[in-house]
Amino acid sequence: MSSNPGFSDFFYAAPDGLRLHARVYGEANSAHWPVVCLPGLTRNARDFHELALYLSTRSAFARKVIAFDYRGRGQSAYDPDVSHYNVGVEAGDILAGLTALGIKQAAFIGTSRGGLIIHVLGAMQPAALKAIVLNDIGPVIEPAGLDHIRAYLDPTPRPKSRAETVDALRDTHSSDFPALASADWERMASALYRETDQGLMPDFDPRLVETLAALDLSKKLPDLWAQFEALAVMPMLVIRGASSRLFSVETLEEMKKRHPNLEAITVEGQGHAPFLETGSLPVAVAAFLDRAERQISGK
Repeated sequence: MSSNPGFSDFFYAAPDGLRLHARVYGEANSAHWPVVCLPGLTRNARDFHELALYLSTRSAFARKVIAFDYRGRGQSAYDPDVSHYNVGVEAGDILAGLTALGIKQAAFIGTSRGGLIIHVLGAMQPAALKAIVLNDIGPVIEPAGLDHIRAYLDPTPRPKSRAETVDALRDTHSSDFPALASADWERMASALYRETDQGLMPDFDPRLVETLAALDLSKKLPDLWAQFEALAVMPMLVIRGASSRLFSVETLEEMKKRHPNLEAITVEGQGHAPFLETGSLPVAVAAFLDRAERQISGK
């Protein structure tokens, strides 16, 4: 890591005392809404690095950006109780982090599980959310998508070299992400894995896979339509990977019906979940946030 990575590390205590971590970009930026970035199930704050740099330094409205590591991911401590790896507990952790940072309101970007947490936050503390970006997630989760995730996480792969790691990621995901270039796979490896004495290892608590193993995918999964409708009063951008197995076209169309002002982008050549730093997505996300802030705040 360079001496000036563009962010500072922030550690805070969860409501149950667990030590948690977030990255803070553009700490001095205060003229516009801050942005909170919430990653997927096994992902971490590094997923948002390029987008966070753009929003905090290159966007017309330079923003403070906070990217969280959930408990058991990245630099946050592992939880001895695996049952605490759930969206309700994690939503409480995010609120605790925002309180520790002195942030009362923000725009939220949620990838996959992060989007589910946004739905829960909308029920817990709706005043905290000013605008929402959902990355390949909605109120309905397709069982086939969860089954695919469960299949490639169990057993958790442990390649030892960087080249093996990149090759394994490409072999597993290339059919869903034909648009990705070599540099994208390299960034994916850097975001997902950490250096150890034994080589590269997945940067999450291996027991996370237990939370998926317990799901009965032969039964209908609970939906979040009631929570989504509570969010429908807020500016919202929904991004869907054209090859996504988790987030269906039908769910997106129903979201549009229930949120008439919803904006949507379909990312060709990508699946679950689109890389937010690729193509025109950083510009599109920044422009959406700027429009939403002008609309609500008149800035």
